[in-house]
Amino acid sequence: MVSKRKLSKSDAHGDSPTAELPRMCKTKKSRISCKEKTSAEDGVVENDNVFVQLIKTAGISLNAGERQNDIAVDQATFQKKLCQILRKHPFYPRVVQEFVSGLETHIKDRDQFRNCLLPCAPVRGEGTRNLVHSYCESLIKLLVGTFGTNFPRLIVNQFKWLDKILDSKDLVMKLMQMVSVSPATIQHDIITSLPEILEDSQQSEVAREVSQLLKRDSRLTVPILDALSSLDLDAGLLAEVRQSAMIIVPAVKLEDLPVVIKFILHNIKAVDAVEVISALRKNLDLSSCILPLQMLSSQSKLKSQSQTSSSTSQVSSSQNCVKLLFDVIKLAVRFQKGISEAWIKAIENTVSVSDHKVLDLIVLLLIHTTNTKSRKQIERVLRNKIPLGCVPEQLLQSAFRNHSLVIKDFFPSILSLAQTFLHSVDPCVVSFGSCMYKQAFAAFDSYCQQEVVSALVTHICGGNDAEVDISLDVLTDLVTLHTSSLIRYATFVKNILDYTEKLNPQQIRKLFYILGELAFSQRQEDSCIQDDMHMVIRKWLSSTVPKYKQMGIIGAITVAGSMAAKRWEINRTCQLHIICDGHFQLSILLDLVSYCCERSPEALALYYDELANLIEKQKGNLDSQILERIGKSVVEDFSNDFVVDLTPAIDGVHLFPVKSLYNLDEDESQGTIVINLLPLLSQSWLGKSVDEMATRNQGKKIVAPECLSPSFRLLRLYTTEQHNGSMEEIDALLGCPLHLTDLEIEGKLDSLAKQEREFLCSLLFHALNWFREVVNAFCQQQDLEMKGKVLTRLQNITELQNMLGKCIAAWLTPRRGSGSGMVYVCKTVSLPGGKKQKSEGSKDSSADHSQMEENPEGNQLEAETTQLEKDTTEKKSGIPLVQLQSYRAFFRELDLEVFTILHCGLLTKSILDSEMHTEAREIVQLGPAELAFLLDDLCQKLEHILIPSTAKRAPFLKVCTKGRGGAKCLLARGTESEIHPQEESLQEASASGFSQRENSDLLRSALKVLADRLKPGETEFLLLEDLISESFHYLLNFQHSIPNFQCALTLTQLLIVIAEKPVASWKKDKIASLAKQFLCQSWTQPSGMREKGSQFSDALHTLLCVYMEHTDNILKAVEDISSVGVPELINSANDGYSSTYPTLTRQTFPVFFQVMMAQLENSVRSISAGKPSDSSEVQLEKLLHWNMAVRDFHILVNLVKVFDSRPVLSVCLKYGRLFVEAFLKLAMPLLDYSFKKHREDVQSLLKTLQLSTRQLHHMCGHSKIHQDLGLTNHVPLLKKSLEQFVYRVKAMLAFNHCQEAFWVGILKNRDLQGEEILSQDSEENDPGEGVSQLPREDPAEVFLYTAAVPIAFMVPEHPWWYFS
Repeated sequence: MVSKRKLSKSDAHGDSPTAELPRMCKTKKSRISCKEKTSAEDGVVENDNVFVQLIKTAGISLNAGERQNDIAVDQATFQKKLCQILRKHPFYPRVVQEFVSGLETHIKDRDQFRNCLLPCAPVRGEGTRNLVHSYCESLIKLLVGTFGTNFPRLIVNQFKWLDKILDSKDLVMKLMQMVSVSPATIQHDIITSLPEILEDSQQSEVAREVSQLLKRDSRLTVPILDALSSLDLDAGLLAEVRQSAMIIVPAVKLEDLPVVIKFILHNIKAVDAVEVISALRKNLDLSSCILPLQMLSSQSKLKSQSQTSSSTSQVSSSQNCVKLLFDVIKLAVRFQKGISEAWIKAIENTVSVSDHKVLDLIVLLLIHTTNTKSRKQIERVLRNKIPLGCVPEQLLQSAFRNHSLVIKDFFPSILSLAQTFLHSVDPCVVSFGSCMYKQAFAAFDSYCQQEVVSALVTHICGGNDAEVDISLDVLTDLVTLHTSSLIRYATFVKNILDYTEKLNPQQIRKLFYILGELAFSQRQEDSCIQDDMHMVIRKWLSSTVPKYKQMGIIGAITVAGSMAAKRWEINRTCQLHIICDGHFQLSILLDLVSYCCERSPEALALYYDELANLIEKQKGNLDSQILERIGKSVVEDFSNDFVVDLTPAIDGVHLFPVKSLYNLDEDESQGTIVINLLPLLSQSWLGKSVDEMATRNQGKKIVAPECLSPSFRLLRLYTTEQHNGSMEEIDALLGCPLHLTDLEIEGKLDSLAKQEREFLCSLLFHALNWFREVVNAFCQQQDLEMKGKVLTRLQNITELQNMLGKCIAAWLTPRRGSGSGMVYVCKTVSLPGGKKQKSEGSKDSSADHSQMEENPEGNQLEAETTQLEKDTTEKKSGIPLVQLQSYRAFFRELDLEVFTILHCGLLTKSILDSEMHTEAREIVQLGPAELAFLLDDLCQKLEHILIPSTAKRAPFLKVCTKGRGGAKCLLARGTESEIHPQEESLQEASASGFSQRENSDLLRSALKVLADRLKPGETEFLLLEDLISESFHYLLNFQHSIPNFQCALTLTQLLIVIAEKPVASWKKDKIASLAKQFLCQSWTQPSGMREKGSQFSDALHTLLCVYMEHTDNILKAVEDISSVGVPELINSANDGYSSTYPTLTRQTFPVFFQVMMAQLENSVRSISAGKPSDSSEVQLEKLLHWNMAVRDFHILVNLVKVFDSRPVLSVCLKYGRLFVEAFLKLAMPLLDYSFKKHREDVQSLLKTLQLSTRQLHHMCGHSKIHQDLGLTNHVPLLKKSLEQFVYRVKAMLAFNHCQEAFWVGILKNRDLQGEEILSQDSEENDPGEGVSQLPREDPAEVFLYTAAVPIAFMVPEHPWWYFS
């Protein structure tokens, strides 16, 4: 109260004597004996004592009951008026004591005491506005509701507003005594009020006393830290309290966490910022904030509705606490200099993948939003962290899922980063950007969703292929997972139709899938999207430009798939006419496509392939009526167009005589069918110039061999769909012959005309595609006879490929069809070709009565001998064979299921005589040619890894949904014999794609296959970590069967990829041991010569780096090679090698030297710089580490005297400078603070290092003599570093008050062998001049014995810039 403040002030005047007056005595007696009288009408206290009268005169009316005291004047006016009344009172200063006594009597009543503690209510007078009065009453009611009857809080609150404190020290002492004995609530109120009560001179002392409470009572953590953050603390106390607060961060309550974080981030100095932020990152785990939310959410499902709303309120409160936490961080980032840079630096310094948290990602987004100057730095950090797996997509998903309320504020930064990442060339960064788009769309409101869709449409319309692909993929995922949400923005997506000019066929397919899902997902009968799509498709189909017709076919079939697939989702209560209308629309669309394609073989072939892909993709989800309609036409068309009965005579005029070949059926007399290939091709070639235009004008369908394979693929998929995978309806096509011609081509090629040679190549080309498609169709059949026929067809493929390679005299190149990559027609290009000679013709595979038996254990010697003789015959004949790798894109793609053939064992074919007795047995198996054919195709498929690089973004040629199964198929269906040629591709696929969340199932499947080979049947329920360990052990078993050094490197790299998920110390040791084993192994070629060459050197460099990076002690490994392996090499013959490290030869020494120098320099940079706070043990440990490093450096530098080749000198000059720079930056601060305690160790260290620097000076002189520009480029910077080293040692001695021990002499220029290089100046002067003060010992000696003995440093004759 005001009167209480004035009491202190008035008492300060002194003790002046005053007369006792009768009235005063009377008044005093009445105060003691009489009670105050209260008016019952208005609750005003009526009393004639001095206190009540003077207060009333000054402007305050005292009330009783629940009504607050009224004030008629301003508070400052009241204070001034009361002081004047007291001072002018005739009985002053005794009236003051009477006034206080009256106050004591008045506040004995609880209600009156509360009214005195609460603010007064202004009296409503004639000039008082009702609004102001209403506000004051509301404020009083609010305070009454807040404080209630908490008298301690009300009392402590009065101390905050005192104008003058007579004895502040005594007041604070009393308050602190109250803290020690009061309940927790009162302690809280007193501590939080201290900053307003204390004077500036008391803050430090009280802060130290309050900080002691932090260690004794954790319940007071929040009020103590809140109070200390408002006090002026010295640096030592602030650091101490901050450390105490840091310790309790993991255990503090969620609602108290913002206060703790605010204090930790309070007044951080720039020097300590990184250290403090790093410690805070380590202790602050947002998962502890998520767990209560998840528990409350799960518990709410088991409670009643009222309890559920209560739990929801708790969840909302917890989320608000997390938001407050990041608001605190945001304020620190915005207003405290250096916080953002320190936080970014702390995240950059985090190396381990497991140490990265959701907190890091959110803080980076926060800084990106708050601090515009740090945006480029944030982008750089994320670009570096994402490819390393430090910021995986799981982390991003967790941030959006659990902290969407916080992240929503950073949406502009999220959108900006996502757009930037989609421009990246790194596929991991691009994938992360796409994930940001998807998570933002799923987590945020409609405005953000619209911005996401607009950004994706902008990427697509921009025309960059990589951005178009990833943006379409994002929209595909969104339309699959959030169809109803994306429909609202369908107009934005529809606008892409105006920018389809630059889209490729695969992108067109994705676009129309998205539009089809949006248009037909909710039965929008009059959807504008449907109208626009149909209009564009009709326009494209009617075009005569092949590109647009191709786009029309792809778009139409994709839309048809969306329409047909939705038949199953129609509600059963729908009208029947709606279903019929959908069928009618589909029929019209398919009829339109068929009509527009029937006069173009290329377009028709694409139409068949697209229909086949549609059936395969939506297996079991297509409308049965639509499927039946497709199948009916394809069965009739295939039978009528391509299949004829096998007859002895064939009518018609053909370019070559027709001959039936490759028949695998047993009996040709029972109506055998044949593929009518050559007649169709002849008709096509002979009728090109005359009849084709007439046929097209007549509107008749053209039957062309280009449609044979696509039509059969469609027939096969339709058959398996209709008959639950059975192929009985079309199994005759596996063994039926083809109408070809006599393929005995030896000696005939040169006599053929150009047109005939082109025709023959086209014939072989179409036959190859037919057989490839047949193998695709029947490769999974389990019948032994069918298996044998499939193996025979593989042999036919390899034979035809050899023939085609020999027949390309005019070098015919097939013309690629549209988008799906299928082959339709050939055209001639001019390429150089060799002269063709005779070769063996293909054998007619006519079959006798036979039986097939499976014999996995059979003898393969006969087949291998036959193949070997065949290969030898071809080599001797000298027939040129054109490799068909460059034409691979034009052949029909083999399905992944074809590689199940690799599991097939030996099949024995029994040839029976007329009496059904076994006449002979033939072994049918995969020969070397067939196996090489399959493995080569598999290797080509592995180029399409899970996340391809920028240069390899092209999908599979046959665009199906199998693209992501390549690596899985490799592991699931490969055999042990395949592991070596596939390791490198598997490694690349694993490193780039398996880390993505969407490929986690593929990773598990791949690892399960490898683990099954060690523990068959026991891996079904193993954890991922266990699968990784088992796979690691399995691959490790191949170390003893590695054929060459390149395979050794590939196996090591594959183990590294697997060990990174996650890295364990035992795996790291195994990898280091394996790498050392390979380095200590002698590698020879099949000819018996040792491996050498540039490829071997590159592989050796990589493997040596792997060994150095995974060994537990790099310095020991360097010392072992340099002090054991190199001396062995020096003592060996000129063509010898080290017995311990056979890979170390004189040719490979530069590789070893470069890796050792680089790893040594990298190792010392990991040693932290010395600090004054380091203990003696820490200093000694660092000195020992530096002693080992300097010793290794000295050994390596002196090896230059023996191996003085230019590459070795260049490496030594380069890494020598880097080593000296690292020593100056990291070791010299250590020597500054450890010289006095460990003087002998420091002297030994400097002595050894200066021996190395002398040798570096000699190398500089050698470079000057030989005037080698490549070497002299390193000299100026090296000279500068060496000069800095001399003067830095002088500064270290001066710091330790030993400057008199430093002495400098002149260092002569010498060559590698130590011979002095005489310059013109040195020839004119006396040789001893300038070094007369030097001792007589070798100038290479360094004098570092005691501080009393001079430390001699030789400086060069010329400064470092002399050589520049």
